[in-house]
Amino acid sequence: MHNTFTPSPKAVRSARYQFLLVGLLSLNFGIVFFDRNALGFLMPFIQPDLQLNNTQVGILASALSFTWALAAFGIGKLSDTIGNRKLLLVLSTIAFSLCSFLSGIAGSFALLLGARLLMGAAEGGIMPISHAMVASEVAPERLGLAQGVAQNFGSNLLGSFVAPVLLVGFATAYGWREAFFLAGIPGILTALLIWWLIDEPKAPAAAKAEAPKVSVVSVLLERNVLICVSLSVLLVSYLVVCWVFMPLYLTQVRGISPDGMGWLMGTLGISATIGAFVVSGLSDRIGRRPVMIVMPLLGLLLPLGALYYQGSLWMLAVFFFFGWGLNGIFPLFMATVPTESVDPRYVATALGLTMGTGEVLGGVLAPSLAGMAADAAGLTAPLWIMVGLTVVATITALFLRETAPSQVRKAATSAAATA
Repeated sequence: MHNTFTPSPKAVRSARYQFLLVGLLSLNFGIVFFDRNALGFLMPFIQPDLQLNNTQVGILASALSFTWALAAFGIGKLSDTIGNRKLLLVLSTIAFSLCSFLSGIAGSFALLLGARLLMGAAEGGIMPISHAMVASEVAPERLGLAQGVAQNFGSNLLGSFVAPVLLVGFATAYGWREAFFLAGIPGILTALLIWWLIDEPKAPAAAKAEAPKVSVVSVLLERNVLICVSLSVLLVSYLVVCWVFMPLYLTQVRGISPDGMGWLMGTLGISATIGAFVVSGLSDRIGRRPVMIVMPLLGLLLPLGALYYQGSLWMLAVFFFFGWGLNGIFPLFMATVPTESVDPRYVATALGLTMGTGEVLGGVLAPSLAGMAADAAGLTAPLWIMVGLTVVATITALFLRETAPSQVRKAATSAAATA
């Protein structure tokens, strides 16, 4: 599996169906992130009410990431094995919506921890399944853009823009528990839409009969998959540390009001929503590798701006907007590059590895360690951790092998011309 995989021709679905599929899966994942991010945005209300310290705040984020990772591994592999991706997606969507209600009734750290563990288990398999469905139905030349929109458009429009603005305002008016109840409703609706409007993708029978069995280890050891797993660990760490501790830093250290914090964090959603089209589409044209090398460096702007810029909130929002641009490459290392590097039958397995490992080593360990660092050295410590993660991510991306079809064809044409 050391060469970029060249897929066999597949039946082409109508452009209308491809648009419907990507749009609905993007909306569904947006609701996933609306629920997931709710805890961080509501933490300025929850922390004093439940009397949590920063270490406990980090543990709550780690708990969801841990069970999210297990589900990404297990459900991704299960969907490859049984083939019924649509049913698994619907059941997972309903389950995580119910878990949002559980978060709202939690009266202690232990009960809130249990609710977040269950939510992670419900949510973790959704993106590997969704990306596998997109890969099986969307034309290869539009795969980067399609997977970028599926993962980043809805998740950032709803989870990173609407969520902080709506939930903080709702919690201010009615309470943080009621905000969790609000967050749980939309998932039930999207589950029904997926069941009604989306078809179960058909596996190519001939390819299935001819292809040899491939172990999870051999998928992991494919060079691009291994590098993407490493990037996932580093940048999921960056993402989760920002979600968990940036609201606390802005309100407790910078003295910004909860409403001001909500709008600043909402800027991240606007940035990544635009990036869902711009960054992924750019990678289809100029290649995955150069985009994935450059974008992590933009991530320096966000923590350094929060630490040192003392001007207006509007200008600070500009730092947040461009710094969060690195979010645009998440679909590339979590989905597009692994998809283009392995046999199509093992796409959900590869995606489960990139997402699951990122959640275990990044999403689980990073917020807990950042929380301990914040208790020991103050809330500036998590922001310096974010700085270090971006630098290492850029270095790691240098070792990627290009997989974009446009660039692979160009390289093949060039090689044939010089032969």
